[in-house]
Amino acid sequence: MTFFLITSIGKILVVFTVIMVGVALLTLAERRICAWMQDRLGPNRVGFEGLLQPAADGLKNLLKEETLPAQADRTLFMVAPALAFVPALLTSAVVPFGSPLSTRWGDVPLVVADLPVGFLYILAISSLGVYGIVLAGWSSNNKYSLLGGLRASAQMISYEIALGLSTVAVLLLVGNVTLSAVVARQQQSVLTWNVFPLALAYFIFTVAAFAETNRLPFDLPEAEAELIAGYHTEYSAMKFSMFYIAEYANMVTASALMATLFFGGWDIPFTHWDDAPPWTVWKTLATILMFCLKVACFLFLYIWVRWTLPRFRYDQLMALGWKVMLPFALAYLAALATAIWVLHVRLGWAYDARFALALFGMNIAIGLPIVFVLDRGRLVVGSVTEEA
Repeated sequence: MTFFLITSIGKILVVFTVIMVGVALLTLAERRICAWMQDRLGPNRVGFEGLLQPAADGLKNLLKEETLPAQADRTLFMVAPALAFVPALLTSAVVPFGSPLSTRWGDVPLVVADLPVGFLYILAISSLGVYGIVLAGWSSNNKYSLLGGLRASAQMISYEIALGLSTVAVLLLVGNVTLSAVVARQQQSVLTWNVFPLALAYFIFTVAAFAETNRLPFDLPEAEAELIAGYHTEYSAMKFSMFYIAEYANMVTASALMATLFFGGWDIPFTHWDDAPPWTVWKTLATILMFCLKVACFLFLYIWVRWTLPRFRYDQLMALGWKVMLPFALAYLAALATAIWVLHVRLGWAYDARFALALFGMNIAIGLPIVFVLDRGRLVVGSVTEEA
């Protein structure tokens, strides 16, 4: 019991520290990457190549004056940033980030809490972040902040459903919601990574994750084109920064989930060296490095999309969520369940590369007609001009 408590506390400190430091460096990475895309220099004055810029920004926010609107609900105004910030940290507790670490007292699984409810816990906790946004807009006693908060909540609720349905596809294929079991199921080969048999579920998850984290092209709650910033208009100093810290922490968690659910998690491709005991320190370090590399690729995708695509209009955003993503996810789940039943029960196939490729072919057969035949800009309301 003592060993369990010590290792659990150690993992909590390591994971939360890495996330907080990583979020700070991610803000610098985004500014440097967007500068590279726009042929600018970006922040490069504070420290070597601007590495101390996040520390300077944090110090600046700590020293700024805290403001409180005269008619604001003081308690909720102070609590709202924490309600947005804390769920962003808690969601990382069930994500395995490496193979077990071998010690003289036993193997230590590299996950803070290997819960049997797995990604259901993540969906439940991440959905709590909307309360912080709504309360931030309402408690400010500012009609524009309130409208921004309501719009953000409508957006998050809309895409939360599609996000959950895309993870149900993983449950159908793996038969387990524990993320460690999801990683283990994908270790046969690269072809058994869920991104191949569940290609359309991965696409739905990615689009919904962009909307969940309020990132372009779905950043309507805080669009720069508006007169004010949205739900956090009345906030200043560190309370204002906590909303952005929560956004970047959600980006990290969403990227970790993409890597875990669809890209094998910490599994190293093209080798089975890391799949089974005996566990060694080198295996642990190699799998942690591979997991971090996969997460970094998805974080780069977030940044790349933000500085490449224009944002949707709000009617297009909501139409995409309710009229396209939701019915498409439901229809896809029905088709996937039927295909798995036919392959597994009727044909007697075990889950292997052949099974995964058959499901991948089904995904292609469903996805290509939708993208190239049925869409043509008509599924998203207002995306094309109607012909006279």
